[in-house]
Amino acid sequence: MNTQSGTLIAGMQTPESQGFAAETASLSEWLGYLEALHPSEIDLGLDRLRQVAECLQVTTLPCKVITVAGTNGKGSTVALLESVLRRAGYRTGCYTSPHFLHYNERIALNGKPVSDALICAAFRQIERARGDISLTYFEFGTLASFIIFAEQKPDIAILEIGLGGRLDAANLIDPDIAIVTTIALDHESWLGHDIAQIGREKAGIFRPGKPAIIGSETLVSSVRETAEVIKTSSIDQLGVTYRWQQTKDGWNWQQLNQAGDVTLQYLQLPELSLPTDNAATVIQALQYLDAMGIKIPTVALYEGLKAASLTGRLQRIGRFMLDVAHNPHAAEYVSKRLPVVKGRRVALLGMLDDKDIESVLDIMAPYFDTWYLAQLDGPRATDVSRIEAHLLGLGCVNICTFDNVSSALTGVLADTDDQDLVFVFGSFYTVAGVLAEKERLLVCTSYERN
Repeated sequence: MNTQSGTLIAGMQTPESQGFAAETASLSEWLGYLEALHPSEIDLGLDRLRQVAECLQVTTLPCKVITVAGTNGKGSTVALLESVLRRAGYRTGCYTSPHFLHYNERIALNGKPVSDALICAAFRQIERARGDISLTYFEFGTLASFIIFAEQKPDIAILEIGLGGRLDAANLIDPDIAIVTTIALDHESWLGHDIAQIGREKAGIFRPGKPAIIGSETLVSSVRETAEVIKTSSIDQLGVTYRWQQTKDGWNWQQLNQAGDVTLQYLQLPELSLPTDNAATVIQALQYLDAMGIKIPTVALYEGLKAASLTGRLQRIGRFMLDVAHNPHAAEYVSKRLPVVKGRRVALLGMLDDKDIESVLDIMAPYFDTWYLAQLDGPRATDVSRIEAHLLGLGCVNICTFDNVSSALTGVLADTDDQDLVFVFGSFYTVAGVLAEKERLLVCTSYERN
């Protein structure tokens, strides 16, 4: 096989020979094909991807690139960046994962998911170029985003790392600015239990001569050490070179010099629905964009931060609050932000087996009166009996188990009213299962709050 030309080796099965018509396939048909194409769901490494990207001529993008990695906070950082940049008049492209309801959510231009037609056209290009190189579902989608951004030419592309950092498909593109938000144990089946090594892997998105931004005051030291080894142009860390301070009416952002003196600040920034640490990190990134000629008016900054929101992150729909919250770090964050209610706090939970389930339950158990446990689908789903057993050991007694998210939602709707808070969490799949039936949430409540 000639990889560069994309020709097929003799006797190789083409998509058509397998009953798949690439030229006329719908997006749903493509996704079904891709799910069965590669022997494993995750296959970390860039060699296969780079060969295909070189053939497609998408190893670089014709725009500024910001890459965001981390255990938690990636999605909100991307959302905040995108919101500010759009209000400043710039065209944006965002690649994120996973999606909640529609695959198109993963690739957005100017805040809107791209069309089926654009994605299918990109998939066809990849299929022709890859020859006998096997790509995962995620790698296909990542390459599709590169193709679409190369064709549509946004001013800035924001790439979210899916897993790890150094070996993630999105890290094929060299960023102009790289951000690592937080580091914690997650995806342990793939990344391991060594927090220092996980930090080094996530810091693998940094590049020589480019800014490295660390969006946590308590990040493992291996992240900064890796940035130093890579010889980034600068290393900015929350609490060291920039910070935020709570005020009576909002918060302030401040840039600091080595002596700890304030050299630049924004005053009375608006209260946010997303984490302030990530908003402060976004402002630090904007300082570097400014030096690259991408100017952000102050009014665009204020309006963009205030307007930013993210599906499945402390999202309110009537008496429901939804947050992916699938690891201890996220659980700690959301537990401090659960509102006081007149009625009960009810949890609707489903989790995957590769998460630190027991630690998440240890954190969240004291906050809820009743638990509705939903069995998720797929080989990675944990059995609800494991969750139930641990909750019983923690002294939780009001526990109901269900075969799926939909039936758990039915039980919750029958057992709660507007005085209660229903907190849906534990997995993208759990939140997506409830969002898919959003109309059921709305008809049972007298109001909706976003």
